[in-house]
Amino acid sequence: MASLKRLQGLTAATITPMTPDGEINLSVIGQYVDYLVKEQGVKNVFVNGTTGEGLALSTQERKQLAEEWVTKGKNKLDHVIIHVGALSLPEAKELAKHAAAIGASGIAGIAPFFFKPTNKVRVEELLDGIKEQIPTFQGVKFSDTDLLDFAQCVKNHKEQFVLLYGVDEHIQLPGQKKQLDVGGFCKARPRISTTISGFGVAQTKAVMTFTSGIPMGPPRLPLLSASVDFIEKAKAKMASLIL
Repeated sequence: MASLKRLQGLTAATITPMTPDGEINLSVIGQYVDYLVKEQGVKNVFVNGTTGEGLALSTQERKQLAEEWVTKGKNKLDHVIIHVGALSLPEAKELAKHAAAIGASGIAGIAPFFFKPTNKVRVEELLDGIKEQIPTFQGVKFSDTDLLDFAQCVKNHKEQFVLLYGVDEHIQLPGQKKQLDVGGFCKARPRISTTISGFGVAQTKAVMTFTSGIPMGPPRLPLLSASVDFIEKAKAKMASLIL
């Protein structure tokens, strides 16, 4: 892995650009990096996560995207974190080894969620003593709504670990520090989603396309593209927020 400095500031959960026929579009990643850095002030990215449709991609596609982000982000981004979670543990291991080989800053992983243990472990419990098991462990993206658990994480582990709060609808509340950026339009996304229903990956890609000028393309099936009605309402809402 590349040498680490502490992760801080905004981390963009990146979209995976696709061609109209649903193939990944690597040709715009360089433009995407420049947009995040110059227009949004983002210096860290989280690749192949939920927003990036990571689990809808093949292992080879995930590797190609990881390589492109590391290559195009060199000397521009502080951290390129690759999500390697998969339903298959051997696949997750393969992706983790690949991320290390290409010089990613770090990896992240969601546990298998179809065949899974029946017992639930609180994040605060996970952090207690985890360095003994995983010496290179750096932190967590907390995407649950159990704020008591998150508060305990902050209270007991904030000096040792990076703690990113990833519930999009909460991160823009007054007084909260923005930690996770969705796609690259963090300033407006939560306010749009509370006024326009049906906000998901397809809608995120549509809004990013007309706000950034980068063609993000459609989502991968079985997800369907955002409706014309949604796009018109989103453009109007964005215009009102900017004004």
